[in-house]
Amino acid sequence: MTTLLSGGAASAPTPGGSSETILVRGGRPLIGNVTVTGAKNLATKAMVASLLGDTPSTLRDVPEISDAQVVRSLLEVHGVRVTDGAEPGSLILDPSAAVSAHMEEIDAHAGASRIPILFCGPLLHLLGEAFIPDLGGCRIGDRPINFHLDALREFGAVVEKLPSGIRLSAPEGLHGANIELPYPSVGATEQVLLTAVRARGVTELRGAAIEPEIMDLIAVLQKMGAIISYEPNRVIFIEGVDTLQGYDHRCIFDRNEAASWACAALATDGDIFVKGAKQQEMLTFLNVYRKVGGWFDVREDGIRFRRGGDLKPVTVETDVHPGFMTDWQQPLIVALTQAHGRSVVHETVYENRFGFTDALNKMGADIVVHHEGLEAEYRRVPRRELEQAAVISGPTALHGADVVVPDLRGGYSHLIAALTADGESTVRNVGILSRGYERLFTKLADLGADFDILD
Repeated sequence: MTTLLSGGAASAPTPGGSSETILVRGGRPLIGNVTVTGAKNLATKAMVASLLGDTPSTLRDVPEISDAQVVRSLLEVHGVRVTDGAEPGSLILDPSAAVSAHMEEIDAHAGASRIPILFCGPLLHLLGEAFIPDLGGCRIGDRPINFHLDALREFGAVVEKLPSGIRLSAPEGLHGANIELPYPSVGATEQVLLTAVRARGVTELRGAAIEPEIMDLIAVLQKMGAIISYEPNRVIFIEGVDTLQGYDHRCIFDRNEAASWACAALATDGDIFVKGAKQQEMLTFLNVYRKVGGWFDVREDGIRFRRGGDLKPVTVETDVHPGFMTDWQQPLIVALTQAHGRSVVHETVYENRFGFTDALNKMGADIVVHHEGLEAEYRRVPRRELEQAAVISGPTALHGADVVVPDLRGGYSHLIAALTADGESTVRNVGILSRGYERLFTKLADLGADFDILD
């Protein structure tokens, strides 16, 4: 059965639903308003943090995405009572009856998510053991969990590798540690924070990630009673405490989604007001947006995005915060196919993150990926062995094609490219987009996108 969503209709698949293929009729600018709520990269971690409290927690502006549903299911498997709050988008999380869960249950509910690794610290404090199934996630590189396991060992955890996953235990409890990350990994920083707050003694973390979502997680933990301070040069100190209480917190907005809509306005020559977007957390993105020829208007309740004239080429290096996010480069590259000249994007955070450009070339783009990276005279970000570079020459007219979504951000880029292109495109495996984009198809329809949901 085909469900029609065209020109503002309002029937959309639910997160994690069965909708996998859509037919897109492109060539129309996206115009209108969208609202972004809580950040995927904060909400899911704050939900895990509720395990650390002795009383229930309330989390507000939780995005309606499948990753949040996965975490909810994993919490429930561990005996946490999760209920919807009175305010739309709010959850009440009560860990008072938390119990250990079987590996099979964790694996069944985790699906492709990598979130179970962050349950380890709280569960070791609460139950003395934790399990990690084989981890999934987007196929954008190796993304090893060695940083996590090494940190947990420093806290005193015993790591046992099994055929079905990894079992961790803490027979003598967890203690503070001196940890230096070889790279400012967001996930590993979250791991240390969630573990150190109830470990005995003081933890010093060097080389920490300092993304806005990390700062928001620190705010959550401080509300619970944690003692956390951070200094220049990526140093965080955590003084362990015996007990923590529940929190009441509203999630920081999702800057990844906000940037995605901004790039969609550029690519389709549209005009999109992103309600809930804020300037401070997007300063680096906004600078690049202006350089490429985008126009934006910062308002009290959001930011309006559109073109300011012909698009211009830029050179971008992805980096950890406060640099240009790796999640921003993929939708930006779609817009750069319409820029007049040669743009270069240096990807320094993940390896193999330019695979999505194959589909763009199939649609008429001129993108060349240099798998060993490119030398550049002016570099702000130190070169890494894993880095690659994409050279985008434009403008090129995009045309419809049959494409398959490879991962979350690359898949969104495919969708925006299809909406930019002339003619019809079939975009398959779009169900993965529900991991990070709330009510995506409803929002697209509200912006005037013309598409059919095929299954």
